Amino acid sequence: MAGLQSGAPTPQSITVHSQSKVLEVTFSDGAEFRIPFELMRVYSPSAEVQGHGPGQEVLQTGKREVELAGLEPVGNYAVQPAFSDGHDSGIFSWDYLYFLGSQQDKLWLDYEARLQAAGVGRDSPMPEKAGHGCSSH
Repeated sequence: MAGLQSGAPTPQSITVHSQSKVLEVTFSDGAEFRIPFELMRVYSPSAEVQGHGPGQEVLQTGKREVELAGLEPVGNYAVQPAFSDGHDSGIFSWDYLYFLGSQQDKLWLDYEARLQAAGVGRDSPMPEKAGHGCSSH
């Protein structure tokens, strides 16, 4: 099973709570997490969010109201959420969901610190994507 450590906890149930905007995941070791959609979206493992190397992460803002439009299984090791803002390229392995759930307090603090360092708020709109300027004259 790709992306899984031997003996790593696997989800026993995954429930999407649209009203409260959380993904509830119960793991085989008894751990149960309620992971906010916003946290999942901000920490998406996709290249669009993580970049292609250290220091290339793209700070995500304005995701407080993001919803889960869909959740597709990827083999027996991950899920691929489709978010209401159109982002759907992140593949969340069971290990990564466990990490998000178990570390969410620290992750929120890290996110708040990164927002503050960038001088933006959690609800600031995302900047326009670069690359549609006229620099190719």
